[in-house]
Amino acid sequence: MIPADLSHAVVHAVRRAVEAGELGGPVPGRVVVERTRPGGVGEYASPVALRMGRGAEEALVLAKALALEPGIATVEVTGPGFLNFTLAPLSAAELVRDVAGRAGRYGCLPVAPQPAAGTRREDVRGAVVRGAVVRGAVVRIREGQGLPGEGEGLSVAPVARRDGDVVARYGAAAAVWAMVVVPARETPVFGDGLLVQGEENEVFRVRYAHARARALTRNAADLGFRGEPGDVDAPALLRALADHPLALEAAAHHRAPERLARHLVVVADALLDFQHQVLPLGDEKPSAAHRARLALAEAAGAVLAGGLALLGIDAPHFL
Repeated sequence: MIPADLSHAVVHAVRRAVEAGELGGPVPGRVVVERTRPGGVGEYASPVALRMGRGAEEALVLAKALALEPGIATVEVTGPGFLNFTLAPLSAAELVRDVAGRAGRYGCLPVAPQPAAGTRREDVRGAVVRGAVVRGAVVRIREGQGLPGEGEGLSVAPVARRDGDVVARYGAAAAVWAMVVVPARETPVFGDGLLVQGEENEVFRVRYAHARARALTRNAADLGFRGEPGDVDAPALLRALADHPLALEAAAHHRAPERLARHLVVVADALLDFQHQVLPLGDEKPSAAHRARLALAEAAGAVLAGGLALLGIDAPHFL
């Protein structure tokens, strides 16, 4: 079970409890499941009982039902009714197959219709954020392609127009990143750090990690092997990929693209730490382990490309 499946499992458990008369309705259409905060219990938590106006007793009913779900190792109730979960160990092969089978759309809803062009260029930041909060919307900040239309009740701080057009000065990728990496009501900060081609620049790091995944595929082909899903010891990267659908869910629910941007940094950092284990070294021959590591790196690259696209940022193969 991946964290996104956990959210669906909780919804089903609530429905079964309501139908059995063990819990009062109505059944929520979706349930928020998020990473447990530092000092909390378990790996993931949900306030579903509290959101339904129920307390610890009703949460225990749900915990009992969810403890029987395959893929859930433990369920505990804390405080006034929080459900806390620990999942069974991830299968790297299953996770990689899930990512690969979605062709870069892992964790996403179907593509939303592209809004009509014609938004004023003075509202570039608002257009970027409004486009990014809808999963599946790909924003293009380029001449002739237009900008997305108005959002629904989303208040966006404008871009301070210093020293001319920020897109022209910093480039589309860096400018869009600066616009979406802070909450919508905060004014984005632009500076020369956005132009740095180094690890201190987050948008460069995310795009570079994607380019490294592509390079690993090319290098592996030169060595005569391809990626194949299998067991991999890479807990940080596996956890980051498993959490990706939850990051998208949270970004959409809270209308907060900065949550997706921050998660892409986590994925990128985990991939950059892992990349050195992928290819054979020296006279070493490619093995099943190398093929499994490559498949995992390729899955991470696909997640980065898809996430960047949702933010309106391209993911070049070479950087």
